[in-house]
Amino acid sequence: MQEYAGAMQELAKSIAGVLVTNMGVKRGLWEDDCNAGTCFLRLNRYPPCPISPEVFGLVPHTDSDFLTILHQDEHVGGLQLMKDSKWVAVKPNPDALVVNIGDLFQAWSNDVYKSVEHKVTVNREAERHSIAYFLCPSYESFIGCCKEESSIYKKFTFGEYRSQIQHDVKDYGHKVGLPRFLVST
Repeated sequence: MQEYAGAMQELAKSIAGVLVTNMGVKRGLWEDDCNAGTCFLRLNRYPPCPISPEVFGLVPHTDSDFLTILHQDEHVGGLQLMKDSKWVAVKPNPDALVVNIGDLFQAWSNDVYKSVEHKVTVNREAERHSIAYFLCPSYESFIGCCKEESSIYKKFTFGEYRSQIQHDVKDYGHKVGLPRFLVST
């Protein structure tokens, strides 16, 4: 698991580096904040469910990290992404990984890159597994736009963001997320 997590960290930083470079921004502004002690790996198991169309494995959400790398089950689908106001199934491919932009990258990029809403449905007959790697900074790390003079988001720490999400879930039953950190006009 440690070897896999280390490889995913290197891959995540490489992908993020390409996205940062494509924006014309110098690398290294945040990469040191995302390390083996702040990022994490999640092993997911979704047992079969006879009433599957009515049951979520994961409710619709966006990821609250910089980016997520997902290795899907090779045979059992279930991941769906929101595209053009419709849920689209992501067909499992044993030779591919799924990369999701997270909320922090959306804020950092000033909405150039968007955090993708997604959910997981369960299968009626088959168990599903996945492995997700989350590229996260420390809770003390400040998240601000890479071009601060035109930022649409207030500067915030990852800890403040995670705390706000916990309050949102408690108060509303779901994450409100980035809109709470928009700069007032």
